[in-house]
Amino acid sequence: MKTKVTIKDIAQELGITAATVSRALRDHPEISPVTIRKVKAVAKRLDYRTNKIASSLRSGKTHVIGVVIPTAEHLFFGSVIHGISNLASERGYDVLIYQSNESEQFEKKGVETFIDARVDGILASISKGTTELSHFRTARERNIPVAFFDRTQDDSSFSSVCVDDYSGGFMAAESLITSGYQRIAHISGPQHIKAFSERLRGYQDALRKYGMSPDKQLIYAGDISIESGKAGISHLLALEAPPDALFAVEDFTALGALKELKARSVAVPGSFGIIGFCNDLFGAHISPTLSTVDQKTVQMGEEAFNLLYELIQGNKNTIQRRVLSPELIVRESSAR
Repeated sequence: MKTKVTIKDIAQELGITAATVSRALRDHPEISPVTIRKVKAVAKRLDYRTNKIASSLRSGKTHVIGVVIPTAEHLFFGSVIHGISNLASERGYDVLIYQSNESEQFEKKGVETFIDARVDGILASISKGTTELSHFRTARERNIPVAFFDRTQDDSSFSSVCVDDYSGGFMAAESLITSGYQRIAHISGPQHIKAFSERLRGYQDALRKYGMSPDKQLIYAGDISIESGKAGISHLLALEAPPDALFAVEDFTALGALKELKARSVAVPGSFGIIGFCNDLFGAHISPTLSTVDQKTVQMGEEAFNLLYELIQGNKNTIQRRVLSPELIVRESSAR
């Protein structure tokens, strides 16, 4: 059975102290470049593996961050994690991912797991079921920095990175208006989540700009899902004066709406226009292709990691808001 190689084994082979080996492996400035190269060459040949637990006990850092996402089903979150992981790897951090399944209870369990794992920081996009943030405050009280991306509540005590959801909602509704649609509906998301309330506000202000009073009958309270899109369209088409277009709070809701319209033989585009929000990968490959608002997911992930890294490095009392500019992507579903 192969025994585990230790720093002492490397030191013995090179005829130097274990302390020198330890410093060389960490590129300590007091160790010469020649010695560092020799140590790393022997370490590689002997298949030496750093004892991360021992290292973290010495330094107080695990070089691990935790990321809480609502669901792994949406490619949006996978793309954000791609951005996070890219920079985390460059800075020597590993990434642990916890899926809350859109549940506040699971989200709290995930945060507790990260606290127990002594992560250096937590990034989170809250679940649609989350109504309060005490579990994140607990992490921060344990000296673990926390920052949010995409979804958060209207809480000024946490740093966050998001797209300008208000502008995205405004440009989506405006695009439908300028394309000639007359009654534009909105299937919303849970309004205690700021991203979704801001998209609704942008939609309403775009209508007002063009002299259209927002109609409460045309706003359907959804829950960001395909089924929500289907149910929303069924409700809206049953109105005495149904809409001829829809701004959906996100792309899966838009997909559900599109499926229901197809089932009812409503022509999209033409008789009905749809714009979603996210620019999820499937939107460019369905028929008709889905008009949407791009949330700049990879950039969001990179900005989120940079923000958390600054907090980890010592700027723990600095609250920052980083807002990305969305981009309207017009495809077939909203053509006129």
